[in-house]
Amino acid sequence: MSINTKQNQHLRRLGHHLKPVIIIGNAGLTEAVMEEIKLAISFHELVKIKLNGQDKSARNAMVADISTVCGAHHVQSIGHVAIFYKSSPEKKISLS
Repeated sequence: MSINTKQNQHLRRLGHHLKPVIIIGNAGLTEAVMEEIKLAISFHELVKIKLNGQDKSARNAMVADISTVCGAHHVQSIGHVAIFYKSSPEKKISLS
């Protein structure tokens, strides 16, 4: 998935007002949580995920895992919150 700078800025603008759809707690990124993330991304296309209870390196590892397993584009991370995008067949978000 190749997204240019303008498209990424557009996604950041859209994601700014979103509430976190999934909150990852101290147990970390379990298989059940990963399945919920896949469902949320396929339904919403753009999701905000809150990563609680981890240090920065662990959060970065979780972000990388989510991106690779779900095939989603990591739009932005600020503190404990990350935004991901993956287009769906319905194309709810236009990137043109």
